[in-house]
Amino acid sequence: MKLPDKKERHQLFGSIAPGMKYKPTRKEEMVDLQNLSKDFLFTIKKVGISNVKIPVQLQSSLPPRHQTTIATFSLTSNLSHKQKGTNMSRFLEVLERYRQQGFTLNFSTLHCFLEELAQKLEQEATYLQVEFLWFYDRISPSSNLKGLNHANVKLDISYHKEKGFKDDVSMTCGITTLCPCSKEISEYSAHNQRGYVKMDVNISPSHVNDELNWKEDLLDAAESNASARLHPLLKRTDEKVVTEQAYENPRFVEDMVRLVGADLYELNWIKSFTVECRNEESIHLHDACASMSVQK
Repeated sequence: MKLPDKKERHQLFGSIAPGMKYKPTRKEEMVDLQNLSKDFLFTIKKVGISNVKIPVQLQSSLPPRHQTTIATFSLTSNLSHKQKGTNMSRFLEVLERYRQQGFTLNFSTLHCFLEELAQKLEQEATYLQVEFLWFYDRISPSSNLKGLNHANVKLDISYHKEKGFKDDVSMTCGITTLCPCSKEISEYSAHNQRGYVKMDVNISPSHVNDELNWKEDLLDAAESNASARLHPLLKRTDEKVVTEQAYENPRFVEDMVRLVGADLYELNWIKSFTVECRNEESIHLHDACASMSVQK
């Protein structure tokens, strides 16, 4: 079989020759629609880009202490009613410069990033949301074998030229819960399930610093109050320990949000918080869920 050459193949599948081009190719000669200045009716609170994925660096007090993960960014700013549009490429210009320098996700770096972004965009306020997986070692309770666990983490940070920074953090991690009702009414055994605890926290401005072990504090608040922790690697002796621990610590979703909430309330760096728990019920078709919010 003799194939036509590549140009002919492209023509076969619809490619056409370039047409005549009349519009300018030099930037200074191009019409800049987004920078038009008129009364465009409304001020926009947030406009920008989302779902941008780049590798980032993390520091952790739990091993691995230095790690690389993939983060998903949403970057936005305000926009005056006198401006038609924002400059999307400037978001990526600043982000790419930080990436090339090795973007470390700590408060000081993210604050500098948002302030620089506001200056680049010539806006009063900028907003950043970044989500990533944080990894940590987990050692099995009997065999002492090591595996790697992870939690889903999100940071919401805002900057305003006059009001400064607002820092919100969020974590979702998996746990084991054992049903207290099932344990109470059954002759033997009790059903358990995978649960997920989500904590949304506003950090008190006086406590925002790169030495704050907020990830570790939130993880401990969720896991230490569960029926049992999740483990990536368990041998037979480990399964006995974890199963018995879960049986000794039954938890409803209501119990979980109250117990986790109590731990968060005692952390002086937390200004306000919301706790949610969702259990993927093992004997029901539905999930069980509960949530509570506290302003300290």
